[in-house]
Amino acid sequence: MRHFGHLADDVRGRLFLEPPRPFSSESEAAVLATALGGTLYSPATRPALAADIRKQAARGVVSMVLCLEDAIADHEVGAGERNLVEQFNDLVRDFTDCTQSHPLLFIRVRTASQIVDLTRRLGPAVRLLTGFVLPKFTGHSGGGYLDALAEAETVAGRRLYAMPVLESPELAHLETRREQLFGIARLLAEHRDRVLAVRLGVTDLCSAYGLRRSPDLTAYDVALVAGVIGDVVNVLGRADGTGFTVTGPVWEYFPVQERMFRPQLRRTPFAEVAGGARGTANGTANGAANGAANGAATGTVRVSGEEVRRRIIEHDLDGLIREIELDRANGLLGKTCIHPSHVPAVHALSVVTHEEHCDARDILRQEQGGGGVLRSAYTNKMNEARPHRAWAERVLLRARVFGVAREDVSFAELLMSTLIR
Repeated sequence: MRHFGHLADDVRGRLFLEPPRPFSSESEAAVLATALGGTLYSPATRPALAADIRKQAARGVVSMVLCLEDAIADHEVGAGERNLVEQFNDLVRDFTDCTQSHPLLFIRVRTASQIVDLTRRLGPAVRLLTGFVLPKFTGHSGGGYLDALAEAETVAGRRLYAMPVLESPELAHLETRREQLFGIARLLAEHRDRVLAVRLGVTDLCSAYGLRRSPDLTAYDVALVAGVIGDVVNVLGRADGTGFTVTGPVWEYFPVQERMFRPQLRRTPFAEVAGGARGTANGTANGAANGAANGAATGTVRVSGEEVRRRIIEHDLDGLIREIELDRANGLLGKTCIHPSHVPAVHALSVVTHEEHCDARDILRQEQGGGGVLRSAYTNKMNEARPHRAWAERVLLRARVFGVAREDVSFAELLMSTLIR
């Protein structure tokens, strides 16, 4: 699979100086962690789950979590497990018989015992499974999850990854946060090869204080949450070889409710995309345009940049876009998504800009030559080889999986090309 693989070849050629490279579930962990992008969550009880996975894969989703935890009621767990086994066996037949790539698939469990049990019950279909999402992960509960994962790997005969979710009250509460974070860090270090990424459960963290952010606010506007995010990245997101990829929190809003504040999405980037955006449609205009995008259409869709901006604002995606930018600034990569309309924005903002790519290459070239400072190719900033090295390495890894945009291609054009199909 590869990011933006659902776009026509000519569209990709117009957008990318260096196109995204293919990857698979067998790629190295650093590549997979970077490639997660917008990870779409879905309840495990959905009757047409296999069809949903095929549909989202065709629309550019590359990672999905099938949830047996908070997304379903307590009495639905047994039915959810049975449905997962049935739907995975449907999928394994489908993806064996066709050329379509399946997304990276994870199961979010409730208990450690489900990990080995489900691995056995999946049988040959376990080859479609990339790993498990481990909820309410703490220094105390995490060991049982990771031991069960090691046993499941033996059953499956292949690597299965863990994505622990940090969302417990012990992390929210100041007096226990430090102990929890260092305990989690020690535990994850013992199982480093099995940990793909660390996820943040901001909704649960907010619940410890009876809080909920509005669509006009980002997670970083909630001081209590911002403090936890900063401490998690401080301990678990270090660039010295001890850290892990930490993913951005869920954006829990989708259309439609009345806005309180003016939108913060500037008009200029959309106005500068001359002539609108063109894309061959295999489905209706989707993403910010209409959310779930059902039905089918043929032909070519042409929509102005201002129209796309209007749709984004109507569907509250301007708040999501701002939060993604703040995620990146605070050391997070990728994002938990609960609606298909969120994924294109995450992916468009993950593409490496031409300017970033020039800076990263120059920094690493300068560092190999002994270090020092140089003016950027865009003559607008200082690039210092040694302090910026870790940043540059991360940029080039992101470029490998999300590609490098052409010099004259903006985020707005990338987003429009994925929304209008």
